[in-house]
Amino acid sequence: MRVLIATATAGGGHLAAAAALQEAWGALRGDDVLDQVDMVQFFSPLHRKIHSDGYAKLVEHAPEIWGMMFSKTDDPKSASRLTRLRRFFTATSRLRFRAFLDEFQPDLVLCTHYLPLETLREWRAKRSKKQGSPAGPMAHSLPSIVSVVTDFEAHALWMDEGVDLYCVAAEETRGRLIARGANEAIVVATGIPISKKFSIRPDPARVRQAIGLRDDQPVILVLSGGFGMGPIAETMAELDKAKKRFQVVAVTGRNQELRRELAAVDRAHPTHVTGFSSNMHELMAVADLIVTKPGGLTTSEALAMGKPLLILSPIPGQEAANSDFLLERGAAVKANRVEDLSSRVEQLLGSSKLKEMGRIARKLGRPAAAAAVCAAALDLAKNPIPQEL
Repeated sequence: MRVLIATATAGGGHLAAAAALQEAWGALRGDDVLDQVDMVQFFSPLHRKIHSDGYAKLVEHAPEIWGMMFSKTDDPKSASRLTRLRRFFTATSRLRFRAFLDEFQPDLVLCTHYLPLETLREWRAKRSKKQGSPAGPMAHSLPSIVSVVTDFEAHALWMDEGVDLYCVAAEETRGRLIARGANEAIVVATGIPISKKFSIRPDPARVRQAIGLRDDQPVILVLSGGFGMGPIAETMAELDKAKKRFQVVAVTGRNQELRRELAAVDRAHPTHVTGFSSNMHELMAVADLIVTKPGGLTTSEALAMGKPLLILSPIPGQEAANSDFLLERGAAVKANRVEDLSSRVEQLLGSSKLKEMGRIARKLGRPAAAAAVCAAALDLAKNPIPQEL
């Protein structure tokens, strides 16, 4: 079987989900031809800059505008209009992607971003016309398309008439898609795919020793996401005001400037500042509390490790929806302002509430989500649903 994992650089979550699926599929069917493709590689330099810089700058400097755009386009009709408008700007990119598909000829495509969905549907329709009727003898050779939603809220852009299977974060996400018209037979609550290492329980004492953490103080893990966004410097300054004793591990992602800035400041609490970390499962294993923006992948990783979350500054839109999911179930609390952070931390550390949050988080966690997505997709590939193209 020829399997393609299609994603797009837009924050680190989509890429991390794609990597988790590649890992899980390799473990499931090591002899298959497996490739991963980032849609951004087909963009022109100008399109690439608009795509990568535009989102980052918008959510950092004008998050309310992003939230309005998210809300206004979050219904199937509006999303469809936006998709048609997007064709004007990305025609060359789409042609490059189609050429790639013609060469690779996938039997199955797993999408951890919505951008590939429309082009995949059109490419499959064109291929079907060349072969004859979808119900004819060559129907089995048409590729199956899987939409793997990477947030607890499924925005309408994730929906496309060419999708054969939706893999979503939770039963609530599934219910929302069905309410919007998705066929309930093709929507599966698998969880958001994360790396297998988040199903492992590292020895906290060993990890503390390896990182250089003290044994006698709780650990607060401060995360900024893959791109190092959010009020991290302000967060660290506010934690300095807390009187309780604890130590901090701050992860700045790929933002080296932020890492240098944080490392240059003397702190009231023992503090370790690191950049992009391949051992996030170990950092989470020793954390008593995680302070973070609620991205879908970060949230899923923390839940899989059974870690309570203190949510700070969620981006309006998908992160606000993720935040609501966690708050409603009791796996997280939220600080509405950075200046509230120190008092919230002091209330939580050592409390029974913190332990209960951790228990709920572990119950919600789906450490085997990537394997579940692959199993559902494999079943689809072996028993394809006839397409009306």
